[in-house]
Amino acid sequence: MSVIYAIDIAGTFAFAISGALVAIRKKFDVFGVLIIAFVTAVGGGMTRDVLINAHPINWIGDINYIWTILTAVVVTFLFRSKIAPLRKTMFLFDTIGISVFTLLGVQKGLSFDLHPFVALVMGMSSAVMGGVIRDVLTNEIPLIFHREIYASACLAGGIMYLILTPLHMNEDIQFIISASIIVIIRTIAVQYKLELPRIKKDVFGK
Repeated sequence: MSVIYAIDIAGTFAFAISGALVAIRKKFDVFGVLIIAFVTAVGGGMTRDVLINAHPINWIGDINYIWTILTAVVVTFLFRSKIAPLRKTMFLFDTIGISVFTLLGVQKGLSFDLHPFVALVMGMSSAVMGGVIRDVLTNEIPLIFHREIYASACLAGGIMYLILTPLHMNEDIQFIISASIIVIIRTIAVQYKLELPRIKKDVFGK
């Protein structure tokens, strides 16, 4: 098992737990919790694969994603009261997860000979669409639309990956540098409560 794959699984686990927690808070039944955990964890990669017609779709081609999600749901049910104090640990897994999801998405887009910009969009979709689907299904405004620098961090890391690609450096180093950009930006943004500007009124209005 490669380090990147292990981090991918860890990120999937963290995403599934975050989805399960939201569903439990919304008082969903067991099946509802499982569905929300599932779409949160693999919805982004599934959206990417559908858009670029990649088969088999991520979780269909690797049963480990299913076992990871099921394990996350069981852990959430059994230890929900214990998970809350681990917010910083879960945030770390979540942040590392989105960095890996972003870059794996960019890599997959490039492997399908997509334009670099389109590959970048596929990377962002891999990282954020699971959360968007979760929020829509639970009747929440998606996080990326109103709070925290989230997708922007993924965008920055994806751009860095594309910038480094023509240099033909070691792929692991390229991956680590690009992922670090995402982790650093997101961590700083959350630490200092940074947000993107909001449009409050017409620029030329009175």
